[in-house]
This record gives sequence, structure tokens and C-alpha cells, in this order.
Amino acid sequence: MGIGGLLTGVPMAVWKQCAVALLILVAAAAGWWWLYPGAPTVLARWGMGQAPAGQAAAANGGQQRSGGASPQTPVVTDAVLEATINDRMSAIGSGRALASVTVNPFSAGRLDKFLVTSGTHVEAGQALASLDADAEQIAADRARIALSDAEDRRDRVKSLRTSNTATAVQLNEAELGVENARLALREAQLNLERRSIVAPIAGIVGILPIDAGNYVTQQTSIATIDDRSELLIDFWVPERFASAISVGAPLTATLVSRPDQVVDGTVSAVDNRIDEASRTLLVQARIPNRDDALRAGMSFRIAMQFPGDTFPAVNPLAVQWGSDGAFVWVVRDGKAARLPVRIVQRNTESVLVDAPIRPGETVVVEGIHAVREGQEVLIASQTPTPAAIVPASQSSGGG
Repeated sequence: MGIGGLLTGVPMAVWKQCAVALLILVAAAAGWWWLYPGAPTVLARWGMGQAPAGQAAAANGGQQRSGGASPQTPVVTDAVLEATINDRMSAIGSGRALASVTVNPFSAGRLDKFLVTSGTHVEAGQALASLDADAEQIAADRARIALSDAEDRRDRVKSLRTSNTATAVQLNEAELGVENARLALREAQLNLERRSIVAPIAGIVGILPIDAGNYVTQQTSIATIDDRSELLIDFWVPERFASAISVGAPLTATLVSRPDQVVDGTVSAVDNRIDEASRTLLVQARIPNRDDALRAGMSFRIAMQFPGDTFPAVNPLAVQWGSDGAFVWVVRDGKAARLPVRIVQRNTESVLVDAPIRPGETVVVEGIHAVREGQEVLIASQTPTPAAIVPASQSSGGG
């Protein structure tokens, strides 16, 4: 069968559709050729014709400059800074008085009277209360009389000794009697003095737990005295701060109930071992209480600053992400180098990274999409390198 026979076998509608499609393709190709300026160059790349002389020269020149790479796109770079992380420790602790004493009587007896009231400031040695002391007073008087008698007897023996009427042994016995009488008087006077209950330290008297007239023993609490001229605060810190905390280190104590009240203090004591159960270290702080506004038992938030490590700080726009993590484009010898980084801390104006990059080097912050590994970088603008070190901070809770 000939070609004519085949064509007669095809429906006329299919022929028309193919002809229309062919005309549309030809028209589109012609329009692309006339309207797209780079059409001759594209056809030249495909081996269909030659590119215009100007474009060919520009293309050859670009290949010679970049080793076959596409034309450079201007980028914006920024300088790498240096930032130090100031590690900050925060812990909760309870305050207690600088010295606190519970006063008990030396002996049992009936509480005669109180000489102070709750809230009174007392000095060391000041009387707080007194017990009935009639028996002790009598014993002291008797011991005083006995001492006087012993001294008279010794004087008589001395007089007789001058005339050899009394022996040396008798004189020694008389002198020994005087010494024993003096000791007995001192003991009686001590028992009498101990019927008066005195303050062992200076401070503020707390609420009196008993009333006058009660019978007390050596185990009975008469009063509590707190020396709150300064407060001690016990708090626990994580073990990673153990080597950084030392006696005398400065700190701040903020009242939990009144966050606007901050008091400066110092570390007064550090324990000598880590608690194995909590992996924390007991630390004691001392803060002043000049206006007597603080009380024992108050809760404080302790904060301490520690000098930390130094890291490179880059512009946040320079940090990009890939399948292997974060990276930056650093410009070295005029070429771009892809440098993986580990983000240490994000701040408002910078990102601290852990990477082999030096302060003063430049990283690409704009035009990153056009940067390739090893490609020469055309820098449009660059931020000057500052000389100052940028501070940063990091908080760590504990306690």
C-alpha cells in the first residue's frame, strides 16, 4: 500500500489538529527568538548557530577570571567579633541569724521575774530573768562567815607561832582552812550568781516561751537571742561550680518575697565535699542587715557571676543550616570557604559559635545563595572590625 493509501486511511480531523499544533510551535519558537535577548547565545551552546560577538567575549572573559564559574554576584560581609560568656549561677537559700542562742538556766528553781521583754536588744552579760535565790543567798552568807572565822584562827596561830607556842604544822593547817573557806565562798557566790539568767551574746530577744512563776529546769528554754546584724544564707550549687567558688567571692541576694530588694554580700564558707546524692555543694553567704529589715528564715535568691570562655561572635544572618548542621561562609584569601560551626549561644545582635575562626575575619551575611565553595567573592560592602570585646551572659540555675 502506498503513502497515499495511508493518508486516505487517517481521519481528516487528526490532520487538522496536527497542523494547528505545528503552527503553534513554530510561532512560539519565532517569538522566543525575537523577544528573548539571550536566544542566540543559548542556540550557540546547543550547536545551532553562533553567539553574538559581545556576549561571547564576555562569557570567555568570565570563564578566564573564575575558571569556568558563573559570573560573580556581589555579597555583603560582616566582621567576626570576640565574645566572653559570663557564666551566671542562681540558687535559692534560707537566711539565718549570724548567731542564735537558746538560753537555759544553770539550775532548777522557780522563775522569779523577767527583766526584759520580747523584741528587746540586749548586750552580752545583761540579765534576762532571775530565779528564786533565798537558799543560795544564805549559803553565800554562811560561807562568808566561815571565811572570816578561818582567817581569825590563822591570825591567832601566827601570833602563837612567834612565841613558839604553836607548831608549823598548826600554822599550815590554819592557812589551809582559810583557802578552803575562800573556795567555799566562791562556790556559794557562783551558785547565787547563776540564779540570775544572763544573755550570752548581744542580740534581739525573741518571744518569751514561759511566764514568771513557772518552775524551770536546766532543760527549760527561757528565751532565744538572735544576732541579726548580719544574716547567713545557706544554699546549694551544682558541682560544676565547686572550683569557681571561694571564700570572699561577691554575690547578690534578692528577697523572694520582695524582688526589688537586692543586697550585696560575700561567700563566708564553702563545704569541703560534694553531696553524693544531689551532686551539689553547700555554700554559706553573709549579707549585712544594717537597718534590721531582714529576718532569719527569709528566702533569698543568690546570684553569682563567673568569667567564662571566649568564643567567636558572628552576625545572625551569617549562620546557615545544611544537612550536616549549622555553617557559615567565611572569606579567606578572597575566596569563600564553608565552615561548620556549633552554636554556643544566641543573642540579639550576635551568635556565639564554636569554630576555627579568628576575630577580624569576615563572613558572608547577604548574597549567600550565590556563594560556592572555593569561589572568588566580590564584596559589595563590609562592616569595619571593632576593637572592643562584646560581652555575653549565660544563666545556670542551681540549688
